Amino acid sequence: MASESGILMASIFLPLVLAPLSYFLGKKRGTSFVTWFSFGILVISTILLIIPVISISVDNPVYEESYAWSQFGNFGLKLDGFSIPFAVTIYVLSAVIAVFSKEYMVRKIAGHFDNLEMSNPQYLNKDNSNNSTEEKLNKNNDLSLGGRGQIESVYSIEPSYKQHIDTQMGLYFALFLTFSMGMVGTVLSTNLIEFYVFFELMLVPAFFLIALFGYSTRKRVSLMFFFWTHVGAVLLLLGVLAMGLFAGGFDFETIKSNTSKIPSQWMTLIVFAVVIGIAVKLGAFILHIWIPATYAESPTPISALIAGPMSAIGVYALLRIWIDLLAITYSDYSIYINFWGVITMIYGGAMALMQDDVKKLLAYSSISHIGYIIFGLGSQSMLGITGSVLMWIPHALGETILFLMAGSIILRTGTRSMSNLGGIARKMPYTATFAMIGVLTLIGVPPTSGFMAEWIMFTGALQTGTENMDSFRVVLFSLAILSTILTSSYLLVMYKKIFFGKISPRFEKLRDVNRYAIIPMAFIAGLSLFIGVYPDPVINPIIAYSQAIFSDSPEIASIPTVNNLNTNIIGSVVILQNEYASIIDGDNRNFQQLRDVKSIEIKEDG
Repeated sequence: MASESGILMASIFLPLVLAPLSYFLGKKRGTSFVTWFSFGILVISTILLIIPVISISVDNPVYEESYAWSQFGNFGLKLDGFSIPFAVTIYVLSAVIAVFSKEYMVRKIAGHFDNLEMSNPQYLNKDNSNNSTEEKLNKNNDLSLGGRGQIESVYSIEPSYKQHIDTQMGLYFALFLTFSMGMVGTVLSTNLIEFYVFFELMLVPAFFLIALFGYSTRKRVSLMFFFWTHVGAVLLLLGVLAMGLFAGGFDFETIKSNTSKIPSQWMTLIVFAVVIGIAVKLGAFILHIWIPATYAESPTPISALIAGPMSAIGVYALLRIWIDLLAITYSDYSIYINFWGVITMIYGGAMALMQDDVKKLLAYSSISHIGYIIFGLGSQSMLGITGSVLMWIPHALGETILFLMAGSIILRTGTRSMSNLGGIARKMPYTATFAMIGVLTLIGVPPTSGFMAEWIMFTGALQTGTENMDSFRVVLFSLAILSTILTSSYLLVMYKKIFFGKISPRFEKLRDVNRYAIIPMAFIAGLSLFIGVYPDPVINPIIAYSQAIFSDSPEIASIPTVNNLNTNIIGSVVILQNEYASIIDGDNRNFQQLRDVKSIEIKEDG
């Protein structure tokens, strides 16, 4: 359904237009005001995004706004079964992380200001030359203080300190809003040039957020982030320019209709440029070099934003630009993507086991889970592709929870070394509880959202190997299953080191974080449990989109769809769904089958 109501346009550009205002409001009205102002913008944008979703139905599965855009074609924003889960999840997580940022970033910016004072004596307290502002701050920063007390201790030192923090928080949220807008814009784009523009609008504020607000090596790390992501972006740009020039336009529909016009000798180069460019963003094995340092040295809310919402862009781009638009090449290259995914899973998991820095462990965890998604995308199965796309949601939710956990621990203990922690579950019970839900989500344990995604993805991968009698795919499937042991190992070891064991005497006065950190973690944990129990609102649109790709593309029509899946495999999925729902609800309620629409019929064998 095409429309020019402008509601999607407003949803996208509202954060961008109001980003400069957030800077001035932070400077003039203070940290609390700009936090809730930015949160409100993201909530309104989310509501504007959801309103058109209500009008989408089986008969009208698409909502689109399109505007003429010079020689590039049309500037379009599109909601369909694939873009809806991504766009909504990105905005929701961005809004939640904005709330978490309030206390964390005040403390982080205060640390930067202390460093500034050490080299600028005019900032020292003139009333007592023997005590620097840094010393006063450390004296007031007792671990037993609540979050509000900590913030007030910063503000009470001297007016110049408060003014600096308020100004920097305004700048932080201005960049934060632009970053969030860029991510959602890439997901809703219907034109390759438009996609690339939003892609750059996402990367530029991310660079400044790391460079301005990161930890000790932030300048070096931000340059590395800029270099790697923009090398990937340039490769992607070369690929999409070649696609558009040969196809006679840059609109997705134009390219999809004219894929046959692309010369065969160019197709391999285009696929290479597109896949490698996107894989840099995903952080797949070999192209992951920028991820560990970036995640570790970024301020923790930004680490959560990059590991969770931002990771969606690579997953989305692989399916939308490669598998959908260049479907003619999918069967030829899917096995290599499948293999690449397994290697990424194993490498990320093995490296995570070796880490002591909790943020670096979570960085390698993110790499490993991206490997799961890449593995599913290369499964050459509609069920496997559906599961891998669905897999991004528990990945985003679980990684976000655990990065917020890491931020909470850093906020209260001042360390992110797991060997210096231990036994703090009794002091931080809420953080420990929600962190466990994050761990279970990434492992894929019911009733979290990760369970159904992993089950569907692995089922699809096994189906391709057995139906095609492909021993190599069966071996890859076996290795992928074994890698789940690695996932469970490093996550449970991390949890044990942080929350169990003997507590250090210096943490005896430790208290849990305040509501600005607890509520975001609780909300995301609840969302993971809700999707785990009732996945239909997320899984049904994704299945419908995957079904459309396979039915509309003769080049991959031979790949099994839900209609001709092995009935024993699907029967086991449905049985497990039914038993799982009975355990959760206690009233023998059955889940709706994978897709209950007239185009899909699931039959259970025996």
